[in-house]
Amino acid sequence: MKILIIYGTTEGQTRKISHFLKDEAENEGHTVTLADSSDNPPAPQGYDVVLIGASLHGHKYQVTVSHYIKENAEALNHVKSGFFSVSLTAADNDAESWKELQEITANFLTETGWKPLIVEQVAGALLYTKYDFFKKLIMRMIAKRTGRKTDTSTDYEYTDWTKVKAFLERMLKN
Repeated sequence: MKILIIYGTTEGQTRKISHFLKDEAENEGHTVTLADSSDNPPAPQGYDVVLIGASLHGHKYQVTVSHYIKENAEALNHVKSGFFSVSLTAADNDAESWKELQEITANFLTETGWKPLIVEQVAGALLYTKYDFFKKLIMRMIAKRTGRKTDTSTDYEYTDWTKVKAFLERMLKN
């Protein structure tokens, strides 16, 4: 099977997840093309499965991912496709936060015109060591409020790799 994985990333966790998906699919014998949404990624035509990932920051996904989807929505809606949304909110157990996350994702998909077969919410990471001073301060305040770790000298990964692999398996089965 030919698989296309497109991703948008800010600190690199969505890139890491995309590389994981690529490696897992290749281990299963599939041919995979991996592309950053900001690097003129290939069109979805000719692929059996298209996976698109983006990270959520300030209630918005990367603009380059949005542009790619809008430009290719018709083709994406005619191929088996899935969206993985990466955020710290996906690591929460708070029902209100999850409701807001689902609404943001649904609005994004409506706005872009894309109807993926599967939408997966994936927990991201607190990458304090990659943040500038102000972002580190803001993220630490958010982390403290939500009960996450606040030691800014290290990074904290919340990604559930078993869940990511299960998303890929569901995409390859359907």
